[in-house]
Amino acid sequence: MLAIAALAAGCGPQDPAADALKQPTAPAPATTATTAPAAPSPTEDGKADATTPTPTPTPTPTEPPTAPSPASPTPAPRPSTASPQPEVLMRTGSEGPRVRELQARLRQIGHFGRNPTGYYGTVTAEAVRSFQVKRGTEGTGATDAATWQKLRAMTRTPTADELNPPTERPVAKPDERCLTGRVLCISKKSRTLAWMIDGRVVSAMDVRFGSEYTPTREGEFKVFWKSRDHVSTLYDTPMPYALFFSGGQAVHYSADFAANGYAGASHGCVNVRDKKKVAALFDQVKNGDKVVIYW
Repeated sequence: MLAIAALAAGCGPQDPAADALKQPTAPAPATTATTAPAAPSPTEDGKADATTPTPTPTPTPTEPPTAPSPASPTPAPRPSTASPQPEVLMRTGSEGPRVRELQARLRQIGHFGRNPTGYYGTVTAEAVRSFQVKRGTEGTGATDAATWQKLRAMTRTPTADELNPPTERPVAKPDERCLTGRVLCISKKSRTLAWMIDGRVVSAMDVRFGSEYTPTREGEFKVFWKSRDHVSTLYDTPMPYALFFSGGQAVHYSADFAANGYAGASHGCVNVRDKKKVAALFDQVKNGDKVVIYW
């Protein structure tokens, strides 16, 4: 079958039986070719075909190998031209003893108008920015190493009283009526209360006052009633350590003031937010002691 298929295709090997019926063919003369005799090629039945020589292919000349090109040198990295960022020591949100020292030093040279709190907020950032701009540097509001070094060189080491004052705001200069006797000297401008005896400040604390609709009265009064665990009959709110000085108005502790600060106001009383301080004040003040409220 393979033979028949090969003949039909016109490209198969010849049949030996058919060759016997033909006239003998003279052998081809030997040639002087310099090529080596071809090796017999296999046929489909696995036998070698000795009648069909296979020419040896002439080797094709090849190009000489190309020398590898030298590797290009890797350029050295260029040095960065960006200026290094200054090291920031304190910024908005920082807190602790060093922030308190920063505020005390700024206060010494008039850039911080409050007492140190130990918290780096917007007021402190603005004070630092003011200091930086006045000294000809970029006003970032953050305290970097250069700003801190310059500030320390211009100021002295703060005292313990400067670092831990009794009130958030500096105690105001006392009114003349506060300089004699036992007086609760209360300044609306500085929002502070100074307990004074014969012109000497015994203790001080932050206070807040009534709103514009329920203002705290100003003037000179006397303590006429003390009520340790008082509750307002008008507003049904606690008024611990109340020292009444004018009608229903009194100096007393306020939990709301302690929680919310100056965001709120009283109904006319003088609120104190430090419970320990007002408790000690309650024990020291006597009926008949003077109360002076002024701007």
